[in-house]
Amino acid sequence: MKELFQERRLEFNQRCLKYLRYVFNDHFVLVLMVLLGFLALQYRELMEHFPANPWLVYLLLLLVTALLFFTGRIATYLESADRVFLLPKESEVLRHIQTVRLQAIILWGFVQLMGQGLLLPLYLKLGWSIGGVVIYLLCLSAGKYGWLIYHTRFVSQQGNLDWNRAIQYEIKRKQGILQFYSLFTHVKGISTDVKRRKYLDVVVQFMKQGQDRIWDFLFARGFLRSGDFFWLSLRLLALSLASLCLIQESWLAVSFTVLFDYLLLFQLLPLYHIYDYQYLSRLYPLSQQEKWISFQRVIQRILYMIFALQVVVGAIVLSNKLYLSLIVVAGVFLAHLYLGMKSKKLID
Repeated sequence: MKELFQERRLEFNQRCLKYLRYVFNDHFVLVLMVLLGFLALQYRELMEHFPANPWLVYLLLLLVTALLFFTGRIATYLESADRVFLLPKESEVLRHIQTVRLQAIILWGFVQLMGQGLLLPLYLKLGWSIGGVVIYLLCLSAGKYGWLIYHTRFVSQQGNLDWNRAIQYEIKRKQGILQFYSLFTHVKGISTDVKRRKYLDVVVQFMKQGQDRIWDFLFARGFLRSGDFFWLSLRLLALSLASLCLIQESWLAVSFTVLFDYLLLFQLLPLYHIYDYQYLSRLYPLSQQEKWISFQRVIQRILYMIFALQVVVGAIVLSNKLYLSLIVVAGVFLAHLYLGMKSKKLID
């Protein structure tokens, strides 16, 4: 049993390592270096010019603490077929879950302590004593322990395993990791869910009707009802707006905004194949060229709405308004030249 789960862990880790080379490419590493340098500089400036009213510091500590506290999952590496083939070995599976739970508690507890250790100067600057900080860290560690135990609630107090819940938990954990890699490259094995959002039906109704706009309607409908495309777009939009609002350096804020726009466009490209499973769509009296044009038209509308919102927010919060032209230029490049080049490969 131990060898089985070790083999699964090694296989999944090797799969993740294959995608890491696309994540940590030259451009992204450069951005990370600039970001780390910027954060270190801002940290030093904050310590040297500590505000008299430190409510923003408390807010920062709260956000970082919440991020560290809720980060971390327990990797069980259970699969769907295990509910049948490993049922006679349930006691051994339970021992495996207890082992990986303990490993997760040690690992993520250590990560939380290291992250809080980096914030120790802020706690001392706020007037906390060393003893108070130690007690606070112990409370966070106990809370982290309870949080990770809560994640294994598929193990009952009687020592029985809820196979369905445990397998769904592991599938969701893996999907979360793979969806992160999908921000940078095409990842196989990501499941999609479709949900009707009735309050967004009015958006589709405003679209121009006609035989030549059939794919416009289908692509827009697929975007609004797909959790992968719709919620991912909202998350990247939120990150870009947060960059504009929270980063004081205008050039850096706009650079991150353009980066998030590029990632958004890259993630929207698979929308072209969202109906490939529906073979009846091939009976439409429409050519592939018309489908390609409709795809570009829908993606451009999505991007234009996002660019317009970013420009409006940037005009309010940016100290140097000239950098707004960079958002416009980058938007035109992404929505026309880059989209045209990338989408052309979809039908080749």
